[in-house]
Amino acid sequence: MTSIHAFWLAGRQTTGETTFDVTSPWDGRVVGKAAVPTDAQVEEAVAAAYAVRDEFAATPAHVRAAALMHVSNRLVERTEEIAQLISAENGKPIKWARGELGRAVSVFRFAAEEARRFNGGEAQRLDTDAGGQGRLALTRRFPKGVVLGIAPFNFPLNLCAHKVAPAIAVGAPIILKPAPATPLSGLILGELLAETDLPAGSWSILPVANDKMPALVQDERMPVISFTGSEKVGYAIMDSVPRKHCTLELGGNGAAVVLGDWSSDEDLDWAASRIATFSNYQGGQSCISVQRVIADASVYDRLVPRVVKAVEAQVTGDPSDPATEVGPLVNEDAAKRVESWVDEAAKAGAKILTGGKRDGASYAPTVLADVPADTTIACEEVFGPVLTLKKVNGETEAFDAVNDSKYGLQAGVFTHDLQTAFRAHRELEVGGVVIGDAPSYRADQMPYGGVKQSGVGREGVRFAMDDYTYERVMVLTGLAL
Repeated sequence: MTSIHAFWLAGRQTTGETTFDVTSPWDGRVVGKAAVPTDAQVEEAVAAAYAVRDEFAATPAHVRAAALMHVSNRLVERTEEIAQLISAENGKPIKWARGELGRAVSVFRFAAEEARRFNGGEAQRLDTDAGGQGRLALTRRFPKGVVLGIAPFNFPLNLCAHKVAPAIAVGAPIILKPAPATPLSGLILGELLAETDLPAGSWSILPVANDKMPALVQDERMPVISFTGSEKVGYAIMDSVPRKHCTLELGGNGAAVVLGDWSSDEDLDWAASRIATFSNYQGGQSCISVQRVIADASVYDRLVPRVVKAVEAQVTGDPSDPATEVGPLVNEDAAKRVESWVDEAAKAGAKILTGGKRDGASYAPTVLADVPADTTIACEEVFGPVLTLKKVNGETEAFDAVNDSKYGLQAGVFTHDLQTAFRAHRELEVGGVVIGDAPSYRADQMPYGGVKQSGVGREGVRFAMDDYTYERVMVLTGLAL
């Protein structure tokens, strides 16, 4: 009999009146049943979070740090169990699921470290003007209030961690909504948090249905919203609550630029390998996966066959097989959408160099060349295992091609030239530039987020902590400075 996964309401485990099946994208089997909170239970969770906000903000740093470190350690202890769950409900290959869990371990560890040193206070003498003689300003940061964290399906554990860990680190209560397709990994965090001494009400994990979200989003008791997901939904949230603080991590169409100085056989083999891996990892369902390859004409003809060969070498199949590198998309509808975009591009004149085939929820790793600029796949985020190739002449044309997009999340630039690296950092309209590698690198402690329609605000533990708090100044008077 399939087990029912309870949700977490103000720190305690409970169930509602209904459940829904969580199924494997690979074979359709039921992985588990998730309990659904009732409207009354959601209200109870929000009320508890709001009521505990002052108490939680005043919790000693060592208490919050200890709780975060406990979660990190327990994730290590349960690594294989949780990785298998991620793979089962999400469909990502077990090798990538283990990698995701390792990153979540780091996120909670980073948060524990930051909790101990965050908000030490910054002193500023004010006697730089005569009117400030004897005055000193002390600036500290305080939580804005309850955080509503809305996580996506593609990293069902780590992106929940990126909502929860910074909130706990600063003492901000959080209501976490995991993605409906992949709630079980997020609910696991509740089991670990329940083992800590955090105050009741400081966290809840609620698999709320998407159609119930507008009321939750607009609840004035939660002044901060941290959302990761689609551009359409993210901006709809922001538009509906213009007075709230929203951090939005939205889409991208990551570009990998290969410039003329990256020209040795070793260079091109490395670039092709990294491009192939990171256009297809997570089934291409990553906001910073490689979608566009922009190569200088001097290396293009040598790079293309290497990319095609490396893509064809990607092992596809059962996500539970340690050898598998590319699994299914999150569901068959997602694969059908990718299929329709590739077919549209092919009908418009694009060449399919490899792939282009769908089997249920799986889509073969695909390489397209000569893609017309007005096709959907050239303009939007494909969120699937597909990359496009474009030939350019020189650095300026390459950088212009990167910027010719409504998105601006991350870009990778394969170059050995230090001056070019700094020009890329200055000129590329993205939130992150990775030199010598694909755009898909993310360290969980660094600032992560985009510009243009890739979102607003930054994740990365310390940077999310800044987003969840505000500065409050205290002026001391009559001091002998």
